[in-house]
Amino acid sequence: MVAVPEPMVTGDAVVLDVQIAQLPVRALSALIDVTVVMIVYLIGIVLWATTLADLDTAFSAAVLIVFTVLAVVGYPVIVETATRGRSLGKVVMGLRVVSDDGGPERFRQALFRALSGFVEIWMLTGGPAVICSLVSPRGKRIGDVFAGTMVISERAPRLGPPPVMPPQLAWWASTLQLSGLGAEPAERARQFLSRAPQLQPAVRDGMAHRIAAEVLAQTSPPPPPGTPPQLVLAAVLAERHRREIARMQAAQAPPAGGARGGSPAPWTPTGYPPPATPPPGVEWAPAPRASPPSASPGPPGFAPPD
Repeated sequence: MVAVPEPMVTGDAVVLDVQIAQLPVRALSALIDVTVVMIVYLIGIVLWATTLADLDTAFSAAVLIVFTVLAVVGYPVIVETATRGRSLGKVVMGLRVVSDDGGPERFRQALFRALSGFVEIWMLTGGPAVICSLVSPRGKRIGDVFAGTMVISERAPRLGPPPVMPPQLAWWASTLQLSGLGAEPAERARQFLSRAPQLQPAVRDGMAHRIAAEVLAQTSPPPPPGTPPQLVLAAVLAERHRREIARMQAAQAPPAGGARGGSPAPWTPTGYPPPATPPPGVEWAPAPRASPPSASPGPPGFAPPD
């Protein structure tokens, strides 16, 4: 399975591509944290048992309960809050807990995750956490769903900037239907374009035609005849990135002028505004507009007053 970066928009409408942590890596990180907690807990139990004979029974039981809560719940809350989303297991595996908007994990979120983890990890041996992570598109366990957080990988390769829109294809890209384009084909195309200069010409051309055919099967209309596949992929990805930024900015922008129902001004990319007409020599016509319905005649015998 291809690890697809997850687009995330911050509070400043900045789009980030983050790598969602895979379930095996998260499971190993959780195993390290559980091992650390068990070692600390066993040491505490030994110390508690040595003082059991010298303490009151009720007081000794209260100390044991408090120590258990601190070990199971307090450890993840204190450590993740102090390290901004990184426990010992996450440090080893290169993971971090962040908010859904990309911000650092807060105390309230760490507390929700720890309380939920006591049930789904300690009491139910991690079964609900595994099932929820497999079902969730962002790999969230139940605690992440309630806390509004997710676990990302900090060791994923950093992605370069999106491809630049070829000026001669800007008019075609503006007409594309991209709703059917999946994340995995788009990511394969992006990885190919980033590695294309390092490939042999024969291998590069073969991969370009194969990936372009996969992408064009999920988009429409087809590109102008004779367009190189690498330019087609660059145009598709650049337009997809432009629309994603415009959609996220429109979702976060307040209504214009404070009026209810207002919509923000459309975002126009810099450097390649799509022209109103295709370049000379290319036959392309926009879809015909429907003519407005004619006004229906009034009822018989009715005449407007003078």
